[in-house]
Amino acid sequence: MIFKKKHDNQLYYKLLSLSRNIFFYKKLNLPDTFETRIYLMFFHFSIILIIFKKKNVNFDQNSYDNLFHSIENNLRELGLGDVSVNKKMKELNKILYDILLKIEINETSKFEINQKLIFKYFEDLNQKIGKKHTEFELYFKDFYNFCFELPIDNMIRELNNFNYGSS
Repeated sequence: MIFKKKHDNQLYYKLLSLSRNIFFYKKLNLPDTFETRIYLMFFHFSIILIIFKKKNVNFDQNSYDNLFHSIENNLRELGLGDVSVNKKMKELNKILYDILLKIEINETSKFEINQKLIFKYFEDLNQKIGKKHTEFELYFKDFYNFCFELPIDNMIRELNNFNYGSS
């Protein structure tokens, strides 16, 4: 009898749902592409990881692994072969760590986003601190504040309750 390891895709689907928020595509006019959604997922995920770190809680390695397993499966569904998937996964892992290491520029308790990081991954926002850029930043500050107030045990489950402008 062969047993398949069951993957928990809850984190992936929550992040995917956040990355598909109409706000990004209608209000900010970001291109609705695979890359844009992945970058948005990574921005959200990086904020979650930062909060875990600030609260001195280790993020579950299985949840991390399951997130990347789900992304890998998605790439395969898009028709990429083994070599291409492996190359893309390595690239995506580097992108996540780039975002994670550079997202916060303020060492105090106040959360801020590195503007160069935003411009690097979202060229459409690359204007001289315009309204779209400001809205993008405000969205993620609200997301950070919303998540920070949640108990760590419920954070992933409660992500769907985030509504920009309500926290």
